[in-house]
Amino acid sequence: MRSTQPALCRLCPAFCPILVTLEDGRAVEVVGDPEAPLYDGYTCPKGRALPEQHAHAGRLLASLRRGSDGGFEPIASERAIDEVAERVRTIVAESGPRAVALYIGTNSLPYPASPALATAWLRALGSKLLFTSNTIDQPGKQIATALHGGWHAGAQDFVTADTWLIVGQNPLISKSAGIPSQNPGRRLTEALARGLRLVVIDPRRSETARRAHVHLQPRPGEDPALLAGMLHVIFDEAREDAAFLAEHAQGVEALREAVRSFTPGEVARRADVPERDLVEAARAFSGAQRGGAVCGTGPSFATHGTLTEYLALCLTSVCGFWPRAGDAATRLNVLLPAFTPRAQPYAPVQAWGYGERLHARGLRNTAAGLPTAALPDEILLEGEGRVRALFCLGGNPMLAFPDQRRTEAALRRLDLLVTFDPELSATARLAHYVIAPRLTLETPGMTQAAELLKYFGASSGFGPPYAQYAPAVLSPPAGSDLIEEWEFFYEMARRLGLALQLVGFYGWGRHVESPPVVVPLDMARRPTTDELYGLLTTGSRVPLDAVKRHPHGHVFDEVRDVVHPREPGCDARLELGNADMLRELAQVAADDWPARHATPELPFRLVPRRSNQFVNSTGQSLAGLTRGKSWNPAFLHPDDLAALGLASGELARIRSRHDEICGVVEADATLRRGVIAMTHGFGALPSETPDPRAVGANTGRLLRADDEFDPVSGIPRMGALPVAVERWARSPEE
Repeated sequence: MRSTQPALCRLCPAFCPILVTLEDGRAVEVVGDPEAPLYDGYTCPKGRALPEQHAHAGRLLASLRRGSDGGFEPIASERAIDEVAERVRTIVAESGPRAVALYIGTNSLPYPASPALATAWLRALGSKLLFTSNTIDQPGKQIATALHGGWHAGAQDFVTADTWLIVGQNPLISKSAGIPSQNPGRRLTEALARGLRLVVIDPRRSETARRAHVHLQPRPGEDPALLAGMLHVIFDEAREDAAFLAEHAQGVEALREAVRSFTPGEVARRADVPERDLVEAARAFSGAQRGGAVCGTGPSFATHGTLTEYLALCLTSVCGFWPRAGDAATRLNVLLPAFTPRAQPYAPVQAWGYGERLHARGLRNTAAGLPTAALPDEILLEGEGRVRALFCLGGNPMLAFPDQRRTEAALRRLDLLVTFDPELSATARLAHYVIAPRLTLETPGMTQAAELLKYFGASSGFGPPYAQYAPAVLSPPAGSDLIEEWEFFYEMARRLGLALQLVGFYGWGRHVESPPVVVPLDMARRPTTDELYGLLTTGSRVPLDAVKRHPHGHVFDEVRDVVHPREPGCDARLELGNADMLRELAQVAADDWPARHATPELPFRLVPRRSNQFVNSTGQSLAGLTRGKSWNPAFLHPDDLAALGLASGELARIRSRHDEICGVVEADATLRRGVIAMTHGFGALPSETPDPRAVGANTGRLLRADDEFDPVSGIPRMGALPVAVERWARSPEE
């Protein structure tokens, strides 16, 4: 029997509404839902591959336990919970709760019940060691917002903007902040048709950059200088919004002085971009009434990610690009509690130096969370205080973490490694227990997480008040033993005698719009996922039951609002002259940039690149997505390949100061010369040596977490990385 049901893709934060065709209890096709508002029937190749993911031959249909011989054997999920709980009990009794850590990766975001229960379990256990992918991706967003201050009504809306600046990001492919992820190609086409002037800074002429009014294609790592140069032009030509700054900001004169040395000529020489294009970028950006600036993974992976984010916020404020009283309010909460959007700042808050102190490199908690790059050091610590047990939820640290060799050494040293994974990933192959979870179409979903993104400094989520709920449309495969991740933590808490409380998160950075919702869980009766969703949406602007009445998603026009005036007595101001940021900018100005760029031993700069087929390491085993290419090419300009005597498809040695990898080169004329671009999250364990034409190469192996790292977030230099490229003279397995 064949039927079609609406559902919700959750492979990335775009949350595309989909139609799933079912035949005899199997999913056979996924397409975009043409009845869903905002999306116009859009979905990407990853969403359309959901049937293959669910039916993949390599999918785990039962949990695994590592045996005494080092191999894996199936284990019933209830038995696995019993054993893991007992091992946790022993570790905590011997070493205290700090010996247990939790890592939450990107893939957990669309499954809100699981991270909510996992963090509740960690709190109840008494450990504060919660690590997330946030601090190895774009921690500068939250840290910069804490330093600069936020805007109560949020960012201006792309769909009504006159100008937009995108730095080191390709949202047409990544579906991330910058262009609405609800069919980003169409949204950009519509914006350009109404006259939007798009400015893109990217060393590659990406799919997004090709459509820009101005594309600055700089040397990698020069994003802070370029943004400072744009600020210089705006101040020098008196193009700032003086009235807005007088009412809402402070530190303007300090910022003006700090960018004085970043003249267009100096920045153009430094970044190797045409001076006229830099000036035009500043004029196009500042000459509009409405706009915004967003930064991506590219500048975050370089050495000044927080500074780049801070300068982008300063550009936005200098131009007055924040919603004003009377404007239509956007990104209103639907499945989160209501708030009154106001045309006023949130004052800056402490951005780091509080909370848990790590043993590595003097790092502490930050507005972005604990520095994840230091987690392996906490495991490898000698003596008292080391992490002995790690739970990995929605992530694959072996392929995602920087400093891959150190990561492998750390994971192998753990007394207990538990990972939740639908297949034997690189991390799973090191685990003591691999818990086999249900997948997207086998679990209910809702779009609450997309609303949360704005609280992480992302101008993403939904502009209109949109929400969707989708029930599970598939049953788990016959004979399988699969559970949702949250069930594991709930049942483990029961075995350990812990009482769990769900804690909501509703605020800009560390500001709180309304008191967090704290909901105790009934530990005598296991809830359903739907019941947990009901608890997680306690006090939401629109009740979850009302959202459920619209299976294709819905825009709740009845809750639309306008931006309200500043509250009487509000004296908060945006900070444009933060001393730490301006001190770092002065260091950038004094940097010996010619020597840094001209290094004969390591003449190329490695930058990250997103793929339309994969979400980090997810999808690499699916033939429908790999299309016969299961590796991450090392892209170089054709002239660079010719100079190296290499041709597309050949193997190359890519060497940094710390390590080397073997990659498959491919020509890409959209790159500037001297740049090599690779997608992260590929490869195998460092102790393995498979052919890179089978699994790709892991760029994290070229990095050291304790070298060239941000002293606040701990993120090491993962982009604009100096490397050498040469022919691979050995067999690929050597």
